[in-house]
Amino acid sequence: MTATDPAPFLLRRNTGDLPQAVETLAKALPRRDLATVLADANRDAAHKGRTTAFGSMDPRPADWYCWEDGDDDTPDWYPQGVTATSEAGRKDVQALAVSWYWKPDGPKPERGIRLSFLSPATKKYRHVLLVLPKGSSYGAIDIHAGGIAWYGDLIYVADTSRGLRVFDTRHIYEVKGDDDKIGLQGGRYHAYGYRYVMPQVDTWTGTGSARFSFAAVDRSTSPHTLVSGEYVDPAEEPGKVGRVARWPIAADGTLAAGADGRVAASDAYALPAAKIQGALSRGGRWYLSQAASAASNGSLLVVEGGKTTAVRRFPVGPEDLTCWSEKGQLWSLTEFRHRRVVFAVPL
Repeated sequence: MTATDPAPFLLRRNTGDLPQAVETLAKALPRRDLATVLADANRDAAHKGRTTAFGSMDPRPADWYCWEDGDDDTPDWYPQGVTATSEAGRKDVQALAVSWYWKPDGPKPERGIRLSFLSPATKKYRHVLLVLPKGSSYGAIDIHAGGIAWYGDLIYVADTSRGLRVFDTRHIYEVKGDDDKIGLQGGRYHAYGYRYVMPQVDTWTGTGSARFSFAAVDRSTSPHTLVSGEYVDPAEEPGKVGRVARWPIAADGTLAAGADGRVAASDAYALPAAKIQGALSRGGRWYLSQAASAASNGSLLVVEGGKTTAVRRFPVGPEDLTCWSEKGQLWSLTEFRHRRVVFAVPL
């Protein structure tokens, strides 16, 4: 990894009328905190369950969770990003969060993106639909959600060509509507059958050439930083090199923007390999998740001093990365049908 010009990594805060729309929902719907959502989890995760996701990986991960069959098998939803309460610095609850995006098998109406909150204590999880509020209603968000980062109450979702969308765990609302509707219709709120929605509260729009494929938080820097990076496939973009950047985080969890609402990256680096799906920096060391194919094991690249010092075998279809510091673990996830798992390896 070599230092590169951080100038293309510039974000502008673009909150717009999101606060007013969220406030309208707050008056119309019952608000639920994260602890309540976790206590109301309705799906069972199989702790160290049977899976073919690991392929030829040896040794196996230190820990892992498998989804229910309906989520492991679905051809319509694909898991992409992962984060944890440890990354967020939360002490009140313990949970993993995973982002999924809607990629239906066949022509079906858009259903957007969702987060799954998984409790290691109960081994249960629940899906929460992420929505874009507008006026007194809301709609689905049609993005890839390739990575997520969590700081305090705020969850940042990577929006590939646009920047970062922000959601707040203090704004989770309970709805009871029909499976085939979204938003306020017929005097009732709907969410495609999901019991909880989390509306977008803020937006950071990229003003340079940067791509936002994945995200994480580095709590070892001062100030703490949000990591973002670019996925590049040389077969599709010959000669292009992916990059990562780090953005300073303010005490309240927002990015540390100036009076003009803009924030520049603290630093940026060219990646040493292609097809990087997730990146995490910690204590001067970089961890990079590298994909191979839908049938081949991926890799974990460990980079010190700018040079790759280790290449570890990773499962098939690895994606985003996060750190659970208290456990000394690096967590990731896999995306392909029948091979979906959230897993941990030692740092």
